[in-house]
This record gives sequence, structure tokens and C-alpha cells, in this order.
Amino acid sequence: MEFTELIDLAAEKLGATVLEASDDFFAEKENLLKPTTPIFIEGKYTDRGKWMDGWESRRKRVSGHDWCLIRLGLPGIVRGVVVDTAFFRGNFPSHCSIEGCWMAGHPTVGQLLDPANQWVELLPKVELQGDSKNPFSIAIPVGVTHLRFNIFPDGGVARLRVYGDVVPDWKRLLRGNRELDLAAVENGGVSEVSSDMFFGSRHNLIMPGFSPNMGDGWETKRRRGPGFDWNIIRLATEGEIEHIEVDTSHFKGNFPDTCSLEACHAPGATVAELTAPDREWTEILPRTKLLAHTRHHFENELATVGPVTHVKFNIYPDGGVARLRLWGTITPTGRMMAGLQRLNALWSEAAAKELLGCCGSRAWANRMAQSRPFTSIQTLFQTADEIWNELDSAAWLEAFSAHPKIGERPQAASPTKGWSEQEQAGTKDAAQETMEALAEANRAYEAKYGFIFIVCATGKTAAEMLALCRARMENSSDAELPIAAEEQRRITHIRLEKLLNL
Repeated sequence: MEFTELIDLAAEKLGATVLEASDDFFAEKENLLKPTTPIFIEGKYTDRGKWMDGWESRRKRVSGHDWCLIRLGLPGIVRGVVVDTAFFRGNFPSHCSIEGCWMAGHPTVGQLLDPANQWVELLPKVELQGDSKNPFSIAIPVGVTHLRFNIFPDGGVARLRVYGDVVPDWKRLLRGNRELDLAAVENGGVSEVSSDMFFGSRHNLIMPGFSPNMGDGWETKRRRGPGFDWNIIRLATEGEIEHIEVDTSHFKGNFPDTCSLEACHAPGATVAELTAPDREWTEILPRTKLLAHTRHHFENELATVGPVTHVKFNIYPDGGVARLRLWGTITPTGRMMAGLQRLNALWSEAAAKELLGCCGSRAWANRMAQSRPFTSIQTLFQTADEIWNELDSAAWLEAFSAHPKIGERPQAASPTKGWSEQEQAGTKDAAQETMEALAEANRAYEAKYGFIFIVCATGKTAAEMLALCRARMENSSDAELPIAAEEQRRITHIRLEKLLNL
């Protein structure tokens, strides 16, 4: 898919705004994100000069360059940008660059410009052409909330479009396991492809809020032959649909006569796979009559089809729909898929820190962070095993040392204190005599092998762990190290599952 087919993260209707600019003497910085196509009005001037439909700074007579700060409408991973210099011919910047940062909440301009704030270069300094749409793909897969758009040294840019993938706040969305609009763009839903969108973009169908007018919906051209129009949507994550809203607001002489909804379970499916003739779809909502300018709600009419990842919204024969809402609950697997999305979007340092809680080897955590994005949960676990098995004994020993000894309380400041306590729950009600014997066995084990006794404690009683420790004391040092490494691998799998289960 071309990046321009993705969501514009800097769209005004998503809440994006230009917060500050170094200079906007000739034309206001707010013009940069206007949704309309740039225009030129011959002979129109202001008291500062020629009126231009864009952001334009004055001619710089000192060193440096101009910039503006942009808050994205939705946090996301930027896949590409279009720097549109329409009608800027003798006054466009020679070059531009873009940086991004992640700062949750509503930071001030001062906080964003604080030297302590970390920015990552998304687009290095590149040359621009005047009066042109300058497209640039971006290959830095980290989530950002704000951009710093730099122009060198000065000049005017008509529009900036920022295309990418939304990174939802999954910790907030999954709190309480409440019903969620699984199709909403702000939750991570994506319109993958549609049969037609001549009058209105397919993405409008899942935009936030109510459409203000007919131009803010998904509308197809008039069909003159057989067939019907459709829009395929990838859900935010795997879920079960329980309630549908089809909103035809503002569509009065051009609403579809009927609609239906189908679904499939196809994690990671490509557009080609979703549109293949042999793709099987299961009907959720049968073909149903629609009314003009109406919010239709369907619940009892829906078939129960279980977990799904994609839907196909069909309209007969053509027409326009303002919004589609697909309310439902996220499945346990869906929660883990959401957790994987979140892990993939973290900056490398943050990802390595969280992964270090799953396995205390810094080499393992850093290599895992660099191996992202993981395309599936299975790939995550497979990569974890491959990296672990390739590490040397020093890295293994570092991971072992991050664990509290079996039966001991973890340090209060440990980020995995809760996980360790859960894993060693079998020691909680053990007899004092057993705990004393386990402590003595731990000491003897460490004295013999030079590292603490490592066992996947989940589901084991203190007595069982004591027996395992004593039995493994019969091993040679060469035999025991890989046994301990295998136990660490199993612990890592359990903790990765906990990391993904937000």
C-alpha cells in the first residue's frame, strides 16, 4: 500500500494543530494543516505582502533556519509525508527535515523545546522542489505525538500531510474490559480498501465524531452496471462485534438502499488476500433496508460469529454513508495483539527497558528491541528463543542474577516485583521447615555452580522446587548451565505474555 493511502495523522479533523513557529510573517502557520487544496489568488495582497495559502516566513538575514511545532491529531508511526509547495515558486525553502518526539498528555511549547526532550530524526535534510507535491517515505518505526518541521533556511510551504499508522493508548482503552468501537480510527481501526470513493474518502467512514456535512462521509459514484460497493476495514484488534451503527446523516438523495456486513478472521492479511475471489466472509448483518439521514442501530439482528479481525461493509447498489460504528469486546488474544502493537511502537530505549523485565540480559533485551516490529505473537516468542540461544554464558548469568532467590522476597524497587511474587506463589503458604530447607538448598546450589537456582516456579509448590533443586545438584557444571538456561527461557515466555496482556 502506498503511504498516501494511510491516515493523515496531522489532519485538523483529528485534532492536529500547529503549536508554534519560529516565524510566520507573510502567511500564518495554521495554513499548513488546512484540509483544503491550496489556492492562488492573483493580485491579492495584505499589508505584509502577497497573500499566500500556506505557511511563509520572512527572508532570513541571520544564521539558522525556520521551524514549526505540530501536535498530531492521533499519536502514530509516520510512514511518509507530502511537503506541498503549491504556488511557492521563487520563495519555497531549498530543503526541509522532520523530527518527532513522544510526549504524552498536553505538553507546552516550552516543554517540547526543552533541551532535555528527546527528538528522533524521521526525515533527514532533503531537497525540495517549488510548486510541487514533494513525497518522502519514512522508515523509522517509532510512535510519535509531535513533529518539528524544519525548513532551510526560510520560505513558504502550502501544506504538510503526515501519513501513518495510529498508535492507540491501549492501557487506557483496555481498562475495565469495556465495550469498544473496534472500527474507530482513534482506536486503531483502518479502512484497508474500498470498491470506490469518488466523492468521499473511505477513511471518513471510521473518523471520530459526527460528520458535519455530506462531504465528510464515504460516498461512491453512481453505479451504472451490476454489483455493489464495499469497504473493507481492519479492526483495531481481534474482537467480537455486538452492536452496529450505520449513520447516513446528510445523505438524503444519495444514501444506499440497503447494506450488509460480513467478517473474517485473518490476522495480518494483506489487501490482496482480503480481496481475493476465494476469501471467505461470514455474514453478521444480512442485507437490511436503510433510511436517509438516519442513525441506524442493529443489535438483535446480528449473527454471533465469534472472534474476527476484518469486516466488509457492503452498500447496495452505491451511495454515501457518514459513519460506521462496530461496538464489541476485545478477546484475550486481541488484548495480546494490542500489547504487541504497543511494544512495536515504543522507542528502542523504552522497549529494551520493558523487555529487560522479561529477561535480565541486557544483550537479549537490546537485540529484541532492535528486532521489532514483530509481525505476530508467534514471531515474538520465536525471536526471543533464537536470540536467547545465541547468547554466551555471561549473558545467561546476567539474566539469572536479575531473579530473587526462590523463596526470598524480591527487592521493593524491582520493576518485576509483582511478577516474581506471582511466579513464586507456591512458596507463600509453605511450612517454615520447607522454606528453611529451600534456603539451605539455594545456598548449596549457588556455592557449587556460581549462580542462583533458576526454575520456572509458576504452578510449582515449595516442596516441588526443593526436590528439583536437590535433584539438579547431582549435575555437573557443564550439564547444569543449559538446564538453567532452559528454565530462564520458559520464564521469559511467561513474562512476555504478561507484558502483552495490558
